[in-house]
Amino acid sequence: MRILNADWQWGDAIPSPSDSFFDVGPLRVHYYAIFILIGIAIAIWMGNHRLVKRGAESGLIIDIAIWAVPFGIVGGRAFHVLTHIRDYFGPNIDPLECLYVWKGGLAIYGALILGAVGAYLGAKRANLRFLSVADALAPGILLAQAIGRWGNYFNQELFGKPTDLPWAIAIDRPNPAIPDGLPVDAVFHPTFFYEFLWSVAGVVLLLVLDKRMQLRWGRLFGLYLIYYSIGRFWIEGIRIDPSDILVGLRTNQWSALAGVAAGVAVILWSRRKHPGVETSPYLETKTAEEIEVAEEA
Repeated sequence: MRILNADWQWGDAIPSPSDSFFDVGPLRVHYYAIFILIGIAIAIWMGNHRLVKRGAESGLIIDIAIWAVPFGIVGGRAFHVLTHIRDYFGPNIDPLECLYVWKGGLAIYGALILGAVGAYLGAKRANLRFLSVADALAPGILLAQAIGRWGNYFNQELFGKPTDLPWAIAIDRPNPAIPDGLPVDAVFHPTFFYEFLWSVAGVVLLLVLDKRMQLRWGRLFGLYLIYYSIGRFWIEGIRIDPSDILVGLRTNQWSALAGVAAGVAVILWSRRKHPGVETSPYLETKTAEEIEVAEEA
């Protein structure tokens, strides 16, 4: 795999990887899938650590992930396909490609919507409050998104407008995301990297504010929605890959605005509905003896 070569110098466009996969015997492994799986594993680990600190039994997050992860993948893919219909259905297009998740195309907002449904079902079965689970998972979800963006780098997708900035990225041609008429030597904004940086900074911000303000009852999750969506709105505005435009904005810019509105609504609702302190992540508070018995089982 080629990324940087010996002739590369600062000021040159950063080249993209030459391969998006590697073979292990008969098995083809896609870098996109690796980064997604690493992100999921880290989000689960962080969520478990944070839930345990709030009084939950260790390992319950796995029971929730069993529901949330498949729901999230289906939701992310469905949202992406529905907002890029012309890429998957039309003349000379194999409709089965809408199932090829490993080629990229998981929409964060679709993953959040259906993933939340799965997390709610899993949390209920584990006797945990959904909002407690959402708050515990929020920083890990954002970190998982940051890690997943490196899969976009290997897939040579999610880049922005042409630029002459020293960190511009070169994209191999042909590429369906590059509009007709651009010079063959054009290089582009690495928007996947901008989102990586924005998300990592957001993880730090969420953890610091949670420690100082004890954000509970869904308020940290609401803050996550607001923070991520603000950055996504700006980043989406400099992307050039095909997207439906509605009233001058790309589809995912409208999704980002909806994300901000949803985050604000969650926080306002939480402050009105739950003004007190969250004393337990359980739907039904467990005694110390019950927790001890469960841990010994």
